[in-house]
Amino acid sequence: MAGKAQSPIKDEELYEELRDEGNSKQKSARIANAAARDGRSAVGKRGGKAGDYDDWTVAELRSRAAEIGISGRSKMVKSELIEALRNS
Repeated sequence: MAGKAQSPIKDEELYEELRDEGNSKQKSARIANAAARDGRSAVGKRGGKAGDYDDWTVAELRSRAAEIGISGRSKMVKSELIEALRNS
C-alpha cells in the first residue's frame, strides 16, 4: 500500500509554533496532541499547577531530572537543571 505516512502530530500548526518558540520536539508534540484532543483553551487552563522550578532545591531538581531521563544532570548547576527540565 503506497501512500503518505500519517503524522503522529494532531495539530501541526501549533506544533510548529511551539518548535519556533524553542520548545523540544517531545514537549511540542505533547502539547499539540493534547490541544487537538481537548481543545486549546482546555489545555491552557490545565497548565501552571506545578510549582516554579526556581523554588526547588538542587536535589529536588536532580531527582526530577532523573525521573525523566535527563543525562548529565549530576554535573549541572541549578540554572542548567531548570533549563533542561523546562525544555524536556
